[in-house]
Amino acid sequence: MLAETICSAVSAAGLGIAAITAYRKRFLTATRIAAYSLVPVGLVMTGVVEWVSDIAFKPSVWIGFGLLAVAWLLFMTTRAVERRSGSTRKERKAARAAERGGAVAPAASSPSLTSGTGATAGQTQAQDRPKKKQQQQAAPGDDFSDIEAILKKHGI
Repeated sequence: MLAETICSAVSAAGLGIAAITAYRKRFLTATRIAAYSLVPVGLVMTGVVEWVSDIAFKPSVWIGFGLLAVAWLLFMTTRAVERRSGSTRKERKAARAAERGGAVAPAASSPSLTSGTGATAGQTQAQDRPKKKQQQQAAPGDDFSDIEAILKKHGI
């Protein structure tokens, strides 16, 4: 009840200020002030003010916000500790599996994507990477030999 009265008084004061501003021939500013002053009354009529005042003055709501804050804090703390330790969930899962004696190779659990050669896609990609690196390292030498041949051809 008190919140509705305060919102109505704020709206009435805002409309009075808008009227004075319009009297001074500043119509654009007066319209903007009138729009702002109608917002509190609109919030009262839609029930938002009652809902907010119920939330603000109930201790159980504040206890709930406090519990959410504690949960968030605990979550963020565990994430920070996990990052500082340098281990990931996958690494810990693999370590647990190794401790139990049932260590399984990561490639063994994934389906084979090749045409029956027994190598998985990850293994073939890993084998292709060194070849690409060797080609990239060899490529600059080939480029220089071509340049040297051109220079020799021109007598330089």
